[in-house]
Amino acid sequence: MGDVAPDFKIETTSLLAGVPQKTFKLSAEKGKYVLVSFWASYDAQSRMQNVSISNVLRVSGNKNVEMVSVSFDEYRSICNETIRNDQLVASVCSWQAKGTRSDIYATYRLGRGLINYLIDGNGIIIAKNIDAANLSAYLKTLKA
Repeated sequence: MGDVAPDFKIETTSLLAGVPQKTFKLSAEKGKYVLVSFWASYDAQSRMQNVSISNVLRVSGNKNVEMVSVSFDEYRSICNETIRNDQLVASVCSWQAKGTRSDIYATYRLGRGLINYLIDGNGIIIAKNIDAANLSAYLKTLKA
């Protein structure tokens, strides 16, 4: 924590047929809080964390934090089905076709497990592997 978050650029995944992909770049989000969640449907812990964090964001209605969901599933269809089943509210979803061989996986050194990062408006990592309760408490301070 306290480090500058490594910049990355990803293509978004849309669950809607015919909706074009967009490019998301972390450094373009200056001034916004970003919660980057790295997950895969086969990783129960990252998936449960994703669901609970997504629910906190949905219930809070807080627009100060943008959730970026990055899946390392082997197939896009599995990623899309998991997003649908888990009702994730991430404003940006991305499926990494290269999975654990993708650039973002290496950049964030995810070899020790799939986690999330809360990044402030200056691009500084302020929380690593934040859980739903701590995110909820943090969102209350943002509203003040």
